[in-house]
Amino acid sequence: MISYILPIRNEFGFIEKTLQSILSQNNGKDFEILVADGMSDDGTREIVKEFQKRNSYIILINNLEKIVSTGFNRALSIAKGNVIIRVDGHSILGNNFTQHCLNAFEKVDAVCVGGATEHVAFGFIGSSIKIAQSSIFGVGGVAFRQGLIGGEFVDTLAFGAYKREVLEELGGYDEELVRNQDDEFNFRLIQNGGKIWLDPSINSKYFPRTSFVKLFKQYFQYGFYKIRVMQKRRGIASLRHLVPALFIIAIITVLIYSLYGITIPAILLGASYAALMIISIFIELLKSPKNILSIFLLPITFFILHFSYGIGFLSGMIYFFNKWNDTNLIDSHFNRDTFNENTLS
Repeated sequence: MISYILPIRNEFGFIEKTLQSILSQNNGKDFEILVADGMSDDGTREIVKEFQKRNSYIILINNLEKIVSTGFNRALSIAKGNVIIRVDGHSILGNNFTQHCLNAFEKVDAVCVGGATEHVAFGFIGSSIKIAQSSIFGVGGVAFRQGLIGGEFVDTLAFGAYKREVLEELGGYDEELVRNQDDEFNFRLIQNGGKIWLDPSINSKYFPRTSFVKLFKQYFQYGFYKIRVMQKRRGIASLRHLVPALFIIAIITVLIYSLYGITIPAILLGASYAALMIISIFIELLKSPKNILSIFLLPITFFILHFSYGIGFLSGMIYFFNKWNDTNLIDSHFNRDTFNENTLS
């Protein structure tokens, strides 16, 4: 049996497509769709309830805390599947997504499998965000956001399919994390000897933010809660997570030097950043010359990505300064007893 878990809130514009993409999976397996809704007030719940009338295996769960981790854990507690698939409300699963996941489990020694996500954008700003989030300069070469030719083991991915036993062993999402819950869990999985496999046959679509304000807030939170992930896991999954913070530190440093009339560091930093940005923009122009207006916005988009994440990271270092010895997993909304009772063969 397959359990799809959707922790969502206010996904009126996307949830119908998301649910339809799950229902269209042709894998011949029993399945259930557990929608943990953060008390949406935009009509999302009404859409889910309409789907429920036609599909008895859709279950709507109230997620009073309105964050992903508690929603996921509430749904996980009652999940019956031997494979658990996390699905985002801003996403669409590709054709035969589930069957390809099951095939991947058979051919590789992994407890989590997934694939690349294609970003689908709306408007010039949304398209610029999509391009930036799929570029090496924008996000540091995250494997699941890049084109994938051959499968590979990775440190994290989006919309993973997990074997039930790994959740029995490791627990649920950490509820202290408003963001980066899946990254923390995947890091925890790897630290406990598990493997994550990224397969080219598995694909999905994701709808990124469509405004610079929402993008700033999103990446600020990514950087902010990355500190807590590092503290809980006593390490860092990839050095790329440190780069934006080093960028901010470099900016502050050159500004201090400039106050004393020393401008060479500022010139070198600015020239280096501009050169890397220009190269990245030129590459995107060669790949998608028709997107020239969105590419024209890339300097703003790149800077927001790097600046917001870096500021969030440094803010997290200050805010969580006294928590370096606190590594406790907080998953109180994951009922292990109920989860174990629901295990099916």
